[in-house]
Order: sequence, then C-alpha cells, then structure tokens
Amino acid sequence: MDETFSINLKEVKQDLILGIIECNKRGLVQSAKWLSELNHGLSDVQVKLTGKSFENLHTGISEEEYDNYVLAKSYFDVREYDRSAYFTSNCTSPVPKFLHIYATYMSKEKKRLDNMSDNSIVNSNSHVKDFSELLASLRTDHGQRKLDGYCLYLYGVILKKLDLNQMAVQIFVEAIAAAPTMWGSWLELAPLVTDKNMLQNLKLPNHWMKQIFIGYTNIELFLNDEGIKIFENLQMAGFGKCIFIPTQLAIAFSNKRDVDKSIEIFQHLHEVDPFRLDNLDSYSNLLFVKDMKTEMAHLAHKAVDINKYSPETCCVVGNYYSIRADHHKAVVYFQRALKLNPRYLSAWTLMGHEFMEMKNTNAAIQSYRQAVEVNRRDFRAWYGLGQAYEILKMPFYSLHYYKAAQQLRPYDSRMLVALGETYEKLDKPANALKCYQKAYNVGDIEGVALYNLARLYEKQDEIEKAIPALLRFCSDEKTIADKSSLCHAYMTLGNFYEKNEQFDKASHFAYKCLEHEETKREAEALLKTIANKRSLKAAAAARSAATAGKGKATDIDLEEVEMDESNVSRMVDLVFNQDDISVFTQDELQLEQAAELENSSLSIIMEDGSNE
Repeated sequence: MDETFSINLKEVKQDLILGIIECNKRGLVQSAKWLSELNHGLSDVQVKLTGKSFENLHTGISEEEYDNYVLAKSYFDVREYDRSAYFTSNCTSPVPKFLHIYATYMSKEKKRLDNMSDNSIVNSNSHVKDFSELLASLRTDHGQRKLDGYCLYLYGVILKKLDLNQMAVQIFVEAIAAAPTMWGSWLELAPLVTDKNMLQNLKLPNHWMKQIFIGYTNIELFLNDEGIKIFENLQMAGFGKCIFIPTQLAIAFSNKRDVDKSIEIFQHLHEVDPFRLDNLDSYSNLLFVKDMKTEMAHLAHKAVDINKYSPETCCVVGNYYSIRADHHKAVVYFQRALKLNPRYLSAWTLMGHEFMEMKNTNAAIQSYRQAVEVNRRDFRAWYGLGQAYEILKMPFYSLHYYKAAQQLRPYDSRMLVALGETYEKLDKPANALKCYQKAYNVGDIEGVALYNLARLYEKQDEIEKAIPALLRFCSDEKTIADKSSLCHAYMTLGNFYEKNEQFDKASHFAYKCLEHEETKREAEALLKTIANKRSLKAAAAARSAATAGKGKATDIDLEEVEMDESNVSRMVDLVFNQDDISVFTQDELQLEQAAELENSSLSIIMEDGSNE
C-alpha cells in the first residue's frame, strides 16, 4: 500500500479527463459520472488542457461514419436503442461499433425488464436466447482481437449475465488492462472475486485505479479493516475530497457495527452534497438501526423533494414507514423501487424483512431468494432465509442458509448463535457448544451466547460447566434485555449454591430473584430452604462442640459461620461419626429431635418476621 503515497495527482487528473471524454462518447453515463466526481475531488490539482484532450473528443470515429454516429448517439441518449443500433449497424470504427453493441444490448435488456411480471425471478433464463446472437458476434471478434477495452467490458457483462463467471473474470481483466480508467470494468469484476486469495492472484495492471478497486473489493468481502486502511491512505495521498472515498469508509464502519461513526460520515457527505441520492438507502438503514425517527422523517422528505421516482428515494420512504411499523406501506414502496430497478439489492432484502414482520413467510423467502440472485454476498438475505425456514420448522434448510451467512460474516456472533440454536434442534449439542463458545469469543452482539451455552450444559447435566458461564452472563445485568433469561440464571445459581451449602451466595441470587414477579415465589421458597438448612447446620455445629468433651459451652453466632463447602462437610461428618451418639436412649433421641424442630420453627418465624 506504500505505492499510494507516490501517486502523481496530475497524471491521475489527466487520466480522469481523458476517461470522462471516452465514456461520454460511448454513452457510459454511470462510469462518466463516477470519474467526474473523482475529478471534482481533485479540483485543487491544476492541469493544462492540452490539444490532446480536445483531440480525444473525436478519436475512434472515422470521418465517413461521423454523421451516423452523431445521429445514433442522440437516439441513444433519449433511450431509442433500436434506432441507435440501426444507424450504426455497418460502422467499423471503435466508438460507433461500441455504440452499436451497447445499444443492441440495452434494447434487449429493456424489453426483457418490461416483459417481466412482478413474480418473475431476477435471474431467469429467458435472456439466454436474447443474447446468444450478440455473444456469438463478440466471441468471434474477441478471437480475432478486434475488441478494445470498452467492447471487452460489454463482452464481460454479457458473460456474467449468462453465469459464465470464470470466463467473465478473464475478460474483465483484459478490459481493465486495455482501458484502466473504465470504472465499469472494475465494478463488474468486484462481485466475481470470491475471496482474498483470488483478489491477490488477479493479474491487474499497476495503475492507480487498482488501489481503489482493492479497497472497494475488500469491503465487499467484509475485510473491513483492510479496506479502511487503503481508503484512509488514499485520503492522505490527496483523494480526501473525493466523495466516493468517505462513502466507502462509512459502509465499512457500518459493516463493523460502528453505527455512530458511519452516521457521522453520512451526515458530513449530506452537508457537502445535499442533493446526492447515492447510498442514501444505506444511511436510512443506519437511522433505522438507531431508531432515529425524526432524522428518518427529514431524510425521507428531502429524498422525495429531490427525486420522487428514484429507487433510492423509494427505499428511504420504505424504511420511514417501516420504522413507524406500517409494514404494508413499506412493502409498497420497496416494490416501487424494484419496478424502477429490478436488480436493486437493498429493496429485495428489506422487503423480505417486512414480509417477515407481517408473518408472510413464503413471500419473505421469495424476496430473500431474489436478493441472493442479485448478490450472493448479501449475508442479510442468507440469514433471512435461515430465519424463514426456522419459522417453518425446517431446521436442515435453516442450517444450510445460516452456514452461508456465517461464511460471509465469520466474526458476526448473530450468525454463530443462529447456527448453534439450529444444531440444538438437530440434536447435535457438541456443534452447538462450539458455536456458542465462538460467538462469545468474537464478541457477543446480542448478549445471549453465554446464556445459551449454560442452558445447553444444564440440559446435558453438566451444571459445574454451566455455572461459570452463568456468572459471566449475570456480571453485567444492566445490558441484558431478556429479563426472563436473567431470572432463570439467578435461580439456577441460587439452587446450585444452596445444594453446595454456600448459603451466602445462594441467598444473594435468591434475593435478586425477588425483584422479578415471575420468580418471586420460587425465590421465597429457596430462602426458606436456606433458613432451614442454616438452623440445622447451627444445631449440628453445637452438638459437635458438645461431644468434643471439652465441657465448655460454645455460643454460635449464625452470621459468623463459615460457608465453605469443605468445612461444612467436615462438621457434618464429625457430628454423625461420634461414637457417643450410640449411648443415647430412644427417649433421649426423640426429645432431641423435638428440640431441633422447635428451634428450626423459631428460626423460620424470626426470618419471616425480619423479611416482612
């Protein structure tokens, strides 16, 4: 990453200007927009706009094809894709040729989306036939090395759409080598990178864009710390004002559950560019998590004012209704977002969450499946599928989806706890114990891993192993949301210490249970049992002193009796192993038992009185 500090910002800006020109010529508006935002962030860097920059406005277009190109480009800009493709069908120079392929692709894609029904699957196979002719043409040209970096990008997009991912990776790498400032190629390649090892082995050109791609892909792979480091270095190298960099940092902090830091960055971005809608759905998700209803309302109104019919706005308004628990209206707005963009990932996942709230499990499953088709790295969709099948009491299915979610988020305790609970249902306690232990070790987000661990040990009659877990669970009682779990933990600890005659500890936890209505009666019964045992213990200690033969009366202060388990055992053994007890007559034994009962009754009355 040291190479980021040696970036020549003047060369970067020159590359950006040329890249913007090339993308605009070809109608690649999203890549041109991204490059323009990056260029604006480097507004302090001054470069001379040489003749070469203006010459590039027309390079790649032959003179005899120029008129056809200008006409076709104007049709493309107003989304008349068939007309654009028709007027460039015989063009051979690079830019008009690309425009013909791109217009043909966009025409087929638009028709496919227009014909989609609401319930159709995003990744349906109906488009295979549509793109077969275009694919054959591109494959032939690629074999003859007639494709430039931009045409290679289109070739890769079609391969990816047909799920030919391995070949698509190779083509995107070729496209990047041929046109490194074409952001679309980098962006399409990122979701195809499956792990860190694959990322490191990609043969990418040593271009300044490579660092941005590596940082972006690390965050996509949830390698958030590495992504944060790269983007912070890029900020120091001169990209601090480029809006894309802090946006990625905000997403990385959100992935790390540092919600406050992420919200702070998004608020700063909103101040810098108040009419920006990109990633506004991510910002609204954070406001939802923090239950910031007022801020959510302001954000929704602002988004509607900017563009009522953008997918991002529909998603923000959907979150606004969701935070108000109006799940039906939330679903309506998420569906609107998907009408505008059927591959809008956030809307599919969030709509699945809303259907879960509405108890419509089948609709939730369908939404989550669509989200997975759009992006197989969306751990929320995998986790949602696991929850849905758990509700349907299909634990084997749940296990499959929870495993997929856990592989994407190996250090997220929620995935591990869900896996552990599923293993319990499948009667695999050893696996469940491992999951709960790991969930606690990686940082228990929900605070339930220790309780589940202890409960499972209890179920297996390994109470000695459960006690340390319960003690750690109860150590920070203020943070525990589930009070019934806390009450159960207190009662378990109280009963354990009572059985082991550690009466002070047992009383401590029993008194804790008195504070909760559901365990009050059980706690009162435990306190009475403790009082009885203390009285018997005191009497046994008195007899032990009397039989020692020293002839001295010993006053026993009940409050000063040592409650150590080993001492109690020795005292009881001493009392009941004395030979002198055998000389008691039957009448004397009966009198002794009557006296003990009277003492114990008196002690109970005294303790009950003091409690009142």
